[in-house]
Amino acid sequence: MLASLAKGTSIVKNILLSDDTLTTIEACRALGVDIAENSNELTITGQGLHGLKEPEAPLYMRNSGTSMRLLLGILAGQPFAVTLMADEGLSNRPMRRVTEPLSMMGAEFEGEENANYAPITVIGGKLKAITYMSKIPSAQVKSAILLAGLYADGTTSVAEPDRSRDHTERMLKIFGANVLVQGLRVYVTGGTGLKAANIEIPGDISSAAFFIVGASITKGSSITLKSVGINPTRTGIIDILTMMGAKISIKNIHDGMSEPRGDIAVESSNLHGVKIQSNIIPRCIDELPVIMVAAAYADGTTVIHGANELKVKETDRISSMAANLNNMGAKFNLQGDDIVIEGTGSLNGITAMSFGDHRTAMSMAIAGLAAKGETTVDDTGCIAKSYPDFLKDLNSLLV
Repeated sequence: MLASLAKGTSIVKNILLSDDTLTTIEACRALGVDIAENSNELTITGQGLHGLKEPEAPLYMRNSGTSMRLLLGILAGQPFAVTLMADEGLSNRPMRRVTEPLSMMGAEFEGEENANYAPITVIGGKLKAITYMSKIPSAQVKSAILLAGLYADGTTSVAEPDRSRDHTERMLKIFGANVLVQGLRVYVTGGTGLKAANIEIPGDISSAAFFIVGASITKGSSITLKSVGINPTRTGIIDILTMMGAKISIKNIHDGMSEPRGDIAVESSNLHGVKIQSNIIPRCIDELPVIMVAAAYADGTTVIHGANELKVKETDRISSMAANLNNMGAKFNLQGDDIVIEGTGSLNGITAMSFGDHRTAMSMAIAGLAAKGETTVDDTGCIAKSYPDFLKDLNSLLV
């Protein structure tokens, strides 16, 4: 997205071509951006902040919440109207958390329940800077406001109750935006054009998380995951598993161009239950389903505080993981807003349901590694949303 808004040609290496990223690529092309694919590398000829074109048809966001929410921020500053469509799953996810602050900046929106659900039409225009306090720690909300802030008069700022992932802030700086980070508040000054940049993306810790947990719970296992992103706003899973007694070490740490990265080495271990406080949740929100798997195999009780945001993902991930893990013999309960998992040390193989959710599907495949008997996971096509090669990579490790 940022390369599309920059002047000049950017090269992005080590790109993940999944359903979500392909959705973004198609949308940017529809807005007049030239994007060439070569294996896992993209060459993007940016159009500048004011060079996007009105698309000929509505933009289809499939099931990509990141694509939709961030594009709403960009489109808020355009001199034309665009409708964003979505599939059934994404059409049930809340968008008012983004359209509300963007409306405060001067954009207009049309959609069900005050533009809370797709399809949503954004009517862009001249924006004004705002000072915003987000009610939830959400990188998607923060990013949408910052992207709109590129088009606003003055300096836009957004703060959060806890720090969410900071990839957008890092990338904005690389592309030449006027960005300042002070504590939990981020500032961006509008009117500064972006310049093309070359980026090499590290391995995704959300994808690595499944193998980190898999190696931890499967006796006799060890694995090294090369050049994985270890951005401090994303490494909550490493901290949590280490607290649980996992044997994890990070080697060959280096900053790279945009994000810190390193090789993550994992050995099987005897995990124990822990209390996971709410302030760490933004640093591991996508990894929580597979953390629940680790908790089910651990000795003792794990309590997860403040994970309600899982209820508005591709599915209600609290319910989906509870249903599957309880069927496998785990003791998974809700106590108010807390998730309580009493580790049993072992689980039984079942036919698990993905509920059409990629992270639930992959988590249950990992749960099946150490289970007694055979585990089957239904409807695994959803895995292509974020990690199309997951099953192939998993099979390559089963020696």
